[in-house]
Amino acid sequence: MPSPIPELNDDPAALKAIIARLQQERDEFYLRSLRFEAELLRLRKQVYGPRADRARTPADLAQILLEFAQEQERRPVNPDDLAPATGETAADGKQPRRISRHGRRKLADCAELPTRRHVHELAPEERACKVCGGERARIGEESTWQIEYVPAQLERIEHVQVKYACAHCEAQAEPAQVERAPKPEAPIDKGLAGPGLLAYIVTAKHHDFLPLYRIERIFERLGFEISRGTQSVWCGDVADRLEPLHALMIERVRASPLVATDDTVMPMQARGKTKKARLWVYLGDREHPYNVFDFTLNRGRDGPARFLGDYAGTLLADAYGGYNGVVVSNQLRRAGCHAHARRRFVDAQAFAQTEAAECLGLYRALYAIEARGRALDAAARLDLRQRESAPLMATLRERMLAWKPTLLPKHPMAEAIGYVLNQWEPLNVFLADGAVPIDNNVSEREMKRVVLNRKNSLFVGNERGGHTMARLASFTSTCFRHGVDPQRYLTQLLVNLPSIPDSQLPDWLPDQWQRRNPDPAPQS
Repeated sequence: MPSPIPELNDDPAALKAIIARLQQERDEFYLRSLRFEAELLRLRKQVYGPRADRARTPADLAQILLEFAQEQERRPVNPDDLAPATGETAADGKQPRRISRHGRRKLADCAELPTRRHVHELAPEERACKVCGGERARIGEESTWQIEYVPAQLERIEHVQVKYACAHCEAQAEPAQVERAPKPEAPIDKGLAGPGLLAYIVTAKHHDFLPLYRIERIFERLGFEISRGTQSVWCGDVADRLEPLHALMIERVRASPLVATDDTVMPMQARGKTKKARLWVYLGDREHPYNVFDFTLNRGRDGPARFLGDYAGTLLADAYGGYNGVVVSNQLRRAGCHAHARRRFVDAQAFAQTEAAECLGLYRALYAIEARGRALDAAARLDLRQRESAPLMATLRERMLAWKPTLLPKHPMAEAIGYVLNQWEPLNVFLADGAVPIDNNVSEREMKRVVLNRKNSLFVGNERGGHTMARLASFTSTCFRHGVDPQRYLTQLLVNLPSIPDSQLPDWLPDQWQRRNPDPAPQS
């Protein structure tokens, strides 16, 4: 068989074409192997690794240790944790050892709990003195404390409405004027559930993330079975009752100059398999402090467009293209998320360690500036960003433009650079407005509520169930934002809501309710 090389030497163009094709195949194979490796690393991190973006280089580890040491130095010193002064010795001549018991110290802070007093006395026959036989007198008390748990219980409340009639009119054969004493209006028309029971179910489902079948078992232990189907109907009825307040929260979020948004999958039961519906969250700023959820059947742009309406402020979001149409039609200013951008370099550092490490170093410096500016007002924070953050962003862009021509188009580092450069204008909005956060983590954290509910409850039953979940989650999430106990808040709200006129509805929003009931609730 003749060798092809002599024939190719006679045709240099064919030889160049074959070499070019082989180089292209080599590059494609190299990129394909990189993509497989990147996907493997992503899946391994998803299954076995931490959720947060972790540093991997020795320099990153040293920076973490330095920040930890600085944080330790800033912490106040507790006198109980200090070593004894020089010369202080125990009876046996050894220095006493003091152990700080932080858990016990926190448990001892229980002055706000209801108190039940148990007095323990000696029986009359036990009071006799063991020396002379006389009765010993009471000379004082010694108190100790114990924390006890009182299990919940269900109770049946009977509402008796007394009827009244005029005996004189009845004697004169006049039509009897019978009047019945009024009773409180039920939260659910002709419903059996009281306000506290409804508030407990809503809180357990949408704040503690218990699926309804587990709540059903809890009720069984309490001696009264309430089926999950009944609970689901009650949740829908409560959501309908709260619709006017929910609409008011939406209106106030739309009035916010800055709205942060994010979305995630919320499966909806369908024939054969679940359908990938979506739950969106929209967060107002400090002057409009409400977290509102919205349910849609898909991830199309119609969902954000319908919710935002004619909103014309700043939209803080990730790079999802569905927002583009809303931004253009409403002439919004779109702010980008640097947490998403940084995550691209974290994923690429296994394939371009030097370049990715430099980018992550710049991001560490940016976030250090943000940490210093967190306590400042918007104007002072903007000044800080323009003085210190803007040069870092310029350096980041310069380095990325220098690296981009040296990388293959589909290299993980090239894709990370392309993502940042394509979003460069939204990612620089925080340099022009001190009120805009550097990232969208505030709304991503609220998505954890959906993820936990999805993990435990798996899906919503239908479209109405999705809207019910969005509406009730809006109240529990906003309560969490303000440190409000959602069960206490919803109980009072459901008791009073039937008699609240529309003009007083704003007074019953979670933040306004907290001002009238300032006792803080523990967060969990």
